[in-house]
This record gives sequence, C-alpha cells and structure tokens, in this order.
Amino acid sequence: MDLWFSEAHSKHVKFSVRVERQLFSAQSDFQRIDVFESREFGRFLTLDGFMMLTERDEFIYHEMISHVPMAVHPSPKRILVVGAGDGGVIRELTRYDTVEHIDLVEIDSMVVDVARRFLPQTSCALDDPRVHIHYADGLRHVRQCEDEYDLIIVDSTDPFGPGEDLFTREFYGSCFKALKEDGIMVNQHESPFYAQDAEAMQRAHKRIVESFPISRVYQAHIPTYPSGHWLFGFASKRYHPVKDFDVPRWEALGLKTRYYTTRLHVGAFLLPAYVEELLRDVE
Repeated sequence: MDLWFSEAHSKHVKFSVRVERQLFSAQSDFQRIDVFESREFGRFLTLDGFMMLTERDEFIYHEMISHVPMAVHPSPKRILVVGAGDGGVIRELTRYDTVEHIDLVEIDSMVVDVARRFLPQTSCALDDPRVHIHYADGLRHVRQCEDEYDLIIVDSTDPFGPGEDLFTREFYGSCFKALKEDGIMVNQHESPFYAQDAEAMQRAHKRIVESFPISRVYQAHIPTYPSGHWLFGFASKRYHPVKDFDVPRWEALGLKTRYYTTRLHVGAFLLPAYVEELLRDVE
C-alpha cells in the first residue's frame, strides 16, 4: 500500500511525503503528536497534522534560530528557550562553553518524551546539566521574570492552538522585561509567501516592533516548511544583528555547522523586495 503524509500549505496547495511507517501516534493534553519514517526525509515529527521537523532538514532551522543571536551577543550566559521540546535549539546552544544556564519552557511534556525516544539526533543534549526543563506555559513563565536573561529564543508552533499566546503583544512585552539591558530575543517568524502565513508574520512583526527598539527580520530556506521560504525575527535592546556582529570572535570558537556561516549571517538579513514591502506595511 502507498502511504503518504500530506500537509495543507494553503487552501489550494498540499505538501506530501511518502511514509514508510508510522512510529508513534497519541493525543496529549494539548495536541496530537505523530512520528513517521520516510525514505527522503528520515523520521519526522508532526503536531496536529503540521510538520515540525524532519531529520533531513532540521539542522537548517535550529542553526539559524540559535547561532545568529549567539554570534551577535558578546557573552550570553543565561538563556530562556520557549517551546523547542524536540531539543534541537538546546543541542545548538549547549555547544557554547560560555553558556551557564538554559531554561527550557515547554508546555507539553509528551513532546519531550517522544523526541527523546524517536528523535535522538535532535534531542541529544536535553540531559546537559546546564539545561533546566520546565513543563509550563511560556507566557506565564516569562511574566514572572525581570532582567534575568541575556537571550530568549521563541521556538513556537504556529500562531494557533498551544502556541497562540506566544505571538501576542503581551508576550513580547514580557520578553522585553525578562531580558537584561542588552538582551536579545529571536523568534520563528512564519513564512512570507502564502497569504495566511504572511498575515501572521505581519501581525507578529508589528507587535515586536512596538516592543523593541531594534527589530530586524532574516530568512532561511527550509524545504519542508510552507513554500520553503522561512523567516526569523531578531529583536534587541542594544545590539544590531549586522553592525554589532563580531565575525572573528565567532569564527574563533571553531564550531562546525552545516548551514550557518558568518557570510550567510549577513546575507540572511538582505530580504527580497516583496518581503520588505510586507514589513514596511506594518512598520
């Protein structure tokens, strides 16, 4: 039998992957969680029918959401990661010896359990002693923090369901308060291509611009995400993502990456004209 997983990228477009077998399926308190195995993309995780990561291309997303802010901030020691129960962001952050403490706030403990069991490539650093996992609501956690973190990474699902609160003006304002005086926040910023995704991206960008004095958007190509064109938001109290980017300092670390480079870092902030127009419309 020919089995396929299909995800709607718009009302008129679907993305499909041939499935070799289904490894896991369950309904948690928050969402349906599935793990499939495919020939082209390896194992992949879906939440409520939306693809979150595949073994084949997850490195692109996780490197770009992690190394861009880590290369800009001169000394990030305390970090908050919201979402990211699969462990990919944690894997990248724990490669830095200067990091002293990481709080991982994930609302759904089953996501972490499933990642540990079925996605060891991604979840391999969750047991690092610097990592402290909190099963809690991200908005509630960040509300209680003030002047605490050098970096906040918001690795949320899409802006509906369990991740909806992580796209609100209140959440971004709370992140601003939770950051130290030179703190940085990075978030996944949706795709600019299909109309519904572009509208969600614009709403998020407008709210971040209203909360942070420095706000820029950068991009990456992720084959399994809608349209393949994905955006990230960089917001900071002090540091500009390109002007304050110290290339020699980061390259001296000797970190081996598969997607991120210091040249790509600069180029990722050079956006296509249609994306610049979408951003100007809400700025």
